[in-house]
Amino acid sequence: MTTYSPVTIETSRVSLDPDLEALVERLAQNNHDHWACKRIEEGWRYGSKRNDGTKEHPDLVPYEQLPESEKEYDRKTVIEALKAIIALGYEVRKNPAQAGARYGH
Repeated sequence: MTTYSPVTIETSRVSLDPDLEALVERLAQNNHDHWACKRIEEGWRYGSKRNDGTKEHPDLVPYEQLPESEKEYDRKTVIEALKAIIALGYEVRKNPAQAGARYGH
């Protein structure tokens, strides 16, 4: 068996514009919703405690009802992805003409 040594994109020097806070929150919610959809498709349902045998999970609730620690986990995932995109030379910016048009807002 080979030892796995993860190699990540260097993002320590990348900072996100404060204007991206709303985007981070929306993407964090979307991340949670994708996770929840997958679990529900696999037969999981809400339960007050996680139980792999009965496929119950306490986080199968709307994003707004998650504990702050779980929301922060989703936010950190999104922030790291956005920072990696920027570190790779891409730009993340809002197009005011299309804001919300594609996302049901």
